[in-house]
Amino acid sequence: MTPNIEEDAWRVSGISETYPSYRQHPLVSAESWLKGKHLDDGAEGLWRINDKLYDLSDFARRHPGGAYWIECTRGTDITEPFESHHIEDRARHMLSKFEVREAAQPRNYKFTLDQNGFYMTLKRRVRDKLRKINYSPTKKTDLYHSGILASVFILSWIGTAYNSYLVKALAGLSLCYLANSAHNYFHQRDNWRMYTFNLTLMNFRNWRVSHALSHHVYPNSLHDLELSMFEPFLCFVPSPHYAGRVKRWLSVVISPIFYVFSFSLAFLQRVVTSLAKENIMYWDDLIPTTLPLFLYLTTAVGLSAALWSWLHVLAVGAFFFGFIGLTAAHHDPRILHDGDAQRKDRDWGLYQLDTIIDRRDVKWSHLLVLTHFGDHALHHLFPTLDHGVLRQLYPELNQTMQEFDGELREMNHWGHIKGQTQQLLRMEANPVPPGSSKKFN
Repeated sequence: MTPNIEEDAWRVSGISETYPSYRQHPLVSAESWLKGKHLDDGAEGLWRINDKLYDLSDFARRHPGGAYWIECTRGTDITEPFESHHIEDRARHMLSKFEVREAAQPRNYKFTLDQNGFYMTLKRRVRDKLRKINYSPTKKTDLYHSGILASVFILSWIGTAYNSYLVKALAGLSLCYLANSAHNYFHQRDNWRMYTFNLTLMNFRNWRVSHALSHHVYPNSLHDLELSMFEPFLCFVPSPHYAGRVKRWLSVVISPIFYVFSFSLAFLQRVVTSLAKENIMYWDDLIPTTLPLFLYLTTAVGLSAALWSWLHVLAVGAFFFGFIGLTAAHHDPRILHDGDAQRKDRDWGLYQLDTIIDRRDVKWSHLLVLTHFGDHALHHLFPTLDHGVLRQLYPELNQTMQEFDGELREMNHWGHIKGQTQQLLRMEANPVPPGSSKKFN
């Protein structure tokens, strides 16, 4: 049958040659996203970096701590993650040992990483700066994370023992902050702190895929799993083909309810995909049981009351996690989303800046940056660096932006809340590319 070109014209992504295969899967998940990349990326069962294929199997076996991280990317294009996760040149010098052959087909993604372009220029400057910066803030990051972890258990115990809804709500806020601060460790080598994310009922392994490999590399595009996974409840793509006006208004109304159940829905999705043999439940999926078990064993309220208290903490934590996460940096009518006009310079680093407006009001506090996704642009550009050291890299970022027509936009949280609502309602694509002197109203 001859395809209807006009009918399918909206099935395109501005950053790739093909419509993402995973979005045609009945259940959008980390597993379906990876399977879709196997079909789209032309990696031929190996690991693709630019136009060459590599076999990293032996490397994974020699580095057991990162074996899962490496193996889950087999059969995909890892060009941008490779560049952003390896600031030093050591990894690049090792690549020739694992090279197999040239790829048979051109790259699916339209990003560029030219040596004299924005990102690679910035990367060289940051590489030099990292030899001089003060790394002591990383210890403060660890201290904050440990304190937040302790507060989850302490506040949950007090709220349960004394049946205080206020204290339980504070415990839920602490649980949200724990998830947000654990996110700092997702992009780093395997460590015990990333496992604390599982106290939310979600699993850090899935979020390493949806967040580190999908969202961080392809933010606000149809390839961004953290954009797709909220559909049909929330739709951020500015096109009537994805959601009509009534549906968009409903999404604004139901979004707070969706936040409340987001932890539970993520867990149920994993259970369903596991029963369908499309996912594997790991030992660390038992970590969420430690909090209700702790409450049951250390208080005299009984099993039922302990479970209800735990569910209260989870619901509040989920609400704040969704509220803070979705109003952190990415959704506003002035921010680039798939369907909007893009700049001619397809440098990957400039694309990151175009999809972000930073939080101005948290920059003064290390703790708020860690728990509210502050210094967001620098975090996207160099995700393996601890949040505590990012602020030292602004001179290099500002210098490079001036040379390449980049822009770091900022506003306070209220502006982000308003902008996220406006983006949910936006149906008109922005015809003005980033970097243009014209403005989109």
